[in-house]
Amino acid sequence: MKTFNVFIILFFIHQFIILGQEPHSNDYAIILKTGENNVETQQQKYLYKDRNVPIEDRIDHLLGLMTLDEKIKQMNQWTYGKNANPNNIGDKMKEVSPLIGSLLYRSTHPEYRNQIQKKAMTESRLGIPIIFGFDAIHGYRTVFPIPLAQACSWNTDLVKESCKIAAKEGWLSGLDWTFSPMLDVARDARWGRVSEGYGEDVYANSQFAIAAVKGYQGEDLADKYTIAACLKHYVGYSLSEGGRDYRYSDVSMQTLWETFLPPFQAGIKAGAATVMSGFNDITGVPASANHYTLTEVLKDQWQHDGFVISDWGSIRNLVDQGVAKDRKEAGLKSFLAGIEMDMVDDVYIDHLPELVAEGKLSMSAIDDAVRRIIRVKMKLGLFENPYVDVVPEDKRYLLPEYLKVAEELASESMVLLKNDNKTLPITSKYKQLAIIGPMVKDSVHIMGFWEGMGRSQDVETIYEGLEKEFGNEVALNFAAGCDFEGEDRSGFKEALETAEKSDIVLIFLGEKRNWSGENGSRSSIALPKIQEDLVLELLKAKKPIVLILSSGRPLELIRLNRWADAIIEIWQPGTAAGSAVAGILSGRHNPSGKLSMTFPQTTGQIPMYYNMRKPARPNLGHYQDIPRDPLYWFGHGLSYSSFDYGPIKLSKSEISKTDTLIAEVEVTNAGTRDGKETVLWYIRDPIANISRPMKELQYFEKKYIRAGETIKYSFEIDPLRDLSYLDSRGNVHLESGDFYILVNDQKVKFEIINR
Repeated sequence: MKTFNVFIILFFIHQFIILGQEPHSNDYAIILKTGENNVETQQQKYLYKDRNVPIEDRIDHLLGLMTLDEKIKQMNQWTYGKNANPNNIGDKMKEVSPLIGSLLYRSTHPEYRNQIQKKAMTESRLGIPIIFGFDAIHGYRTVFPIPLAQACSWNTDLVKESCKIAAKEGWLSGLDWTFSPMLDVARDARWGRVSEGYGEDVYANSQFAIAAVKGYQGEDLADKYTIAACLKHYVGYSLSEGGRDYRYSDVSMQTLWETFLPPFQAGIKAGAATVMSGFNDITGVPASANHYTLTEVLKDQWQHDGFVISDWGSIRNLVDQGVAKDRKEAGLKSFLAGIEMDMVDDVYIDHLPELVAEGKLSMSAIDDAVRRIIRVKMKLGLFENPYVDVVPEDKRYLLPEYLKVAEELASESMVLLKNDNKTLPITSKYKQLAIIGPMVKDSVHIMGFWEGMGRSQDVETIYEGLEKEFGNEVALNFAAGCDFEGEDRSGFKEALETAEKSDIVLIFLGEKRNWSGENGSRSSIALPKIQEDLVLELLKAKKPIVLILSSGRPLELIRLNRWADAIIEIWQPGTAAGSAVAGILSGRHNPSGKLSMTFPQTTGQIPMYYNMRKPARPNLGHYQDIPRDPLYWFGHGLSYSSFDYGPIKLSKSEISKTDTLIAEVEVTNAGTRDGKETVLWYIRDPIANISRPMKELQYFEKKYIRAGETIKYSFEIDPLRDLSYLDSRGNVHLESGDFYILVNDQKVKFEIINR
């Protein structure tokens, strides 16, 4: 018997080497006790851990071994700590069930993560790994600009690279999964979460969705430094009434299909592993209980094989929304709708066993949900490699190459809204700079909401960036002037004196981090009166005024726009804020950002977005007390160069529905500075069976153009892809007739004919 036991132990050591998986101690005991000596039986016992076996066969085998309790535990996510204290790691670990499916991991310590994972691998019967998730929305420790700003860069390669960096920093800190990207097409700037998405356009959201998913997930989810993406908030969340978070959204089926679903479909096609449901209703049926969107569309039509997680509390919120009488019914409705994992509610743990016992939920439905969760874990390679590398923080975070990308993305995201009389860039004629405002030395609010694990001490402030940029060449005369809000105007006198002794006044104003983001709804998108009053006071100095704005949303600038000679929207640029802002002001970076969201004249003009439908009476129905157009349209953005557009040239004036059309335009940098220019290609379908927007973005391309150089941009038009539209059931329609291509105030007509 002793010889036999030695053989068994040697066999399992061999299996551990082959599979990279520690054999489970309880299974040793079972085999030694029963005396199993059939090698084929022993190998079969670990079939689900064999990476050489097809994933679906591995899942089948594992499901066959699992109890109902083990399955339901996999369908739940708990939280772990908030920057876990080393002194209480042991106590916290005791609270973590080794059977739990996921942890929302709020620690930066990979060793703690590995200890918890080891508990799951060695103290549970089957050794199913935990998936660790966290909200790395625009960076992990290296904080990049907020997504709304990223979209203004029109640089999908840079956005992809930023997500790749966030994934690596996150993975090395213990993460497998991020709740990003957010793909809620947003057209109401009162809604604070506009900061988390890519603006008002469907196509732009779709393209940045693809970039983000590929950045996070890489070529293979099982590779080191890759993490699973999660598309959120599915779906229609940004249509919350009045821009008030968590409220009802009246989403017509037409709007659902043509506006809100396409970015999610693009993310699914790009391979996104998971999806998160929203808090909102979708015309009466909450997103977290909506069978049509979660199952009929996502799973049946789009064939998504990953899983859906609820948003925090969105299952129990069904009771508050009036569609479930209690938590048990909420759990039943959300599960039947298509949510596989419950984020922190404990509704599934508390009630699914009872619902199965009552026959209201079938084991086959439970198995399908668990299959989806296990599938993602296997694709991540967690069964083979459940642990992450432990390396020092200085090898994980804020590496020089990361900060370079952060500065580049921040600078390309900044939008020069106004530049009268070529006030900018700051040249040698300015010897004294007045540096005024509450944002100048800030290192907290400038990171924005959902700053991941970013730290204020790592942020390069604007003042530090200016010091580095200008050195001893100019004098930086600083005065705070006022705080972000309040009534204290005692600093106005110093600020005015500072402006009077300077050659130019740079005023840095903006929002606090929590004025936007989740639960950051605001009835007015204007800055607090004290900030506007500071600008009004500084006009007395009669010096050129440059307004630099940091915000998580478009702002109401109807008054400030009149007072300032130049305006730059820097958004919330993140860790490399100082160098990026200073580089724009000095001209080291030539501004190339273009707005991903329209700036209305006033808050009362909302909703105002570029691709609205034609009104019944085009010259009537406008607000009588403000101009009819917004202050700055989607796509607006100036440069220190001037770019001249040649005529749009088409390869054909008539095409069939199966032809391809090539549109070209030449752009010349007529300025004295090299720069980047983004060409936005729009399509207009003037007559259709379903009314179409006045114009729709269908392609964009950003290129570097040297001073005096001419570059050709081209758009290859596939009629079915670029000229069709969706109806209220998602059916694609491509009609014959006239179409227009629009670029930079030009338009050219062509026709689709029947052949």
